[in-house]
Amino acid sequence: MSSGDRSQAVDVQESKTYEVRTYGCQMNVHDSERLSGLLEDAGYVKAPAGSDGDADVVVFNTCAVRENADNKLYGNLGRLAPMKTKRPGMQIAVGGCLAQKDRDTIVKRAPWVDVVFGTHNIGKLPVLLERARVQEEAQVEIAESLEAFPSTLPTRRESAYAAWVSISVGCNNTCTFCIVPALRGKERDRRTGDILAEIEALVGEGVSEITLLGQNVNAYGSDIGDREAFSKLLRACGQIEGLERVRFTSPHPRDFTDDVIAAMAETPNVMPQLHMPMQSGSDTVLKAMRRSYRQDRFLGIIEKVRAAIPDAAITTDIIVGFPGETEEDFEQTLHAVREARFSAAFTFQYSKRPGTPAATMEGQIPKEVVQARYERLVALQEEISWGENKKQVGRTLELMVAEGEGRKDGATHRLSGRAPDNRLVHFTKPDEEVRPGDVVTVEITYAAPHHLLAEGAVLDVRRTRAGDAWEKRNAAEVAKPAGVMLGLPRIGAPEPLPVAAGSGCGCD
Repeated sequence: MSSGDRSQAVDVQESKTYEVRTYGCQMNVHDSERLSGLLEDAGYVKAPAGSDGDADVVVFNTCAVRENADNKLYGNLGRLAPMKTKRPGMQIAVGGCLAQKDRDTIVKRAPWVDVVFGTHNIGKLPVLLERARVQEEAQVEIAESLEAFPSTLPTRRESAYAAWVSISVGCNNTCTFCIVPALRGKERDRRTGDILAEIEALVGEGVSEITLLGQNVNAYGSDIGDREAFSKLLRACGQIEGLERVRFTSPHPRDFTDDVIAAMAETPNVMPQLHMPMQSGSDTVLKAMRRSYRQDRFLGIIEKVRAAIPDAAITTDIIVGFPGETEEDFEQTLHAVREARFSAAFTFQYSKRPGTPAATMEGQIPKEVVQARYERLVALQEEISWGENKKQVGRTLELMVAEGEGRKDGATHRLSGRAPDNRLVHFTKPDEEVRPGDVVTVEITYAAPHHLLAEGAVLDVRRTRAGDAWEKRNAAEVAKPAGVMLGLPRIGAPEPLPVAAGSGCGCD
């Protein structure tokens, strides 16, 4: 952003509030942290939780992967229209993948929208809002290529102890069901030195867990000509003092090589967790999807990971009802699920997306058939997930205490945390103070399909710099008087991957 643009962008009234609503994948979650950072850098203040559109600026960061994405967006925009009529000066902005795809259509269908921006120019949001205010007309600006790597932009991270770190943007795959590469562009990798510098800075602020993020994260290096760049990056993360947990999402089986498995096994702070999208267990369907592996290759990777990391929890994405999928094809998916024994599977019913090759393929499956197969798959995976979780009973685990992940914790007098393999564990609240980011040692006493319980007394509490960072951030938020234009910098990032819900786009 030029100095002229910046001076224009910060010319907003004190105490103007903003709300960012995020849909879709982890990349969108990370982009929303950037959008929030940009708005706070321009003088806006985050609206209180539960404001439900009662803010001066409401930003929709959209997803274009699921079939109902359009309906969800326009439904939400419609509900804001009367609120905007009652609030002169209120502004609405739409960004993300759906904005990149639909462009001028959004303003035509919802003329009360002030700004439409794409995936490549999120840094322009404050300028576009100001321009729309001054010119009193909608601003639509969609860049065709990335203007600045997202990590160069201001950030308002939601967590004090965990952070997304983007290592690449875009995707070079051509999966027939996915529109993301057309909207996010070809893969572009960050310099390794820049990535490590960002991680070290985050650790310096108290972050103890990072998740390396990319549309096809383990293809990192293809843009810089080094096929082992991703495994080298994992090993380099192991050398960063104070970094306790390293995760990554989402990899592609095509690029999942033995050097990556070795790096995971040999780097102590790389967690025993792998999210590996399978999409289908049928070779015929995988070919139609343009997935460059087959069932044997996929299961072979799983077998190698388990041999090297016996306690690894492996999750996946699966699409049910892809065009042309026969009952035999679906049975092959069930067979692969039984063989892989995923700790969780994020399952999706195929939805037709305009602009993808699959949308015009013959053999579109009737909705009732897709639904029936989906229910059979979910029932099988529930059984497997429960069985895998039961194996955890009796184990002693270190948990990183989480913030807001146990919805019933208040009623049950429990706290929640994540095990090294990312399983969600609810544990008995100890007598001494425990903060998000601190580490507790517990013994698992009970298993459900989607969580574990540690009902006995906590065996050990370790106060951490991450817990200190959480405490400091919360104290600053409480002390901050109303009307302050810019809050203190925030650190941290995503909530960890949910154990039982979809991971977002499901397109890796």
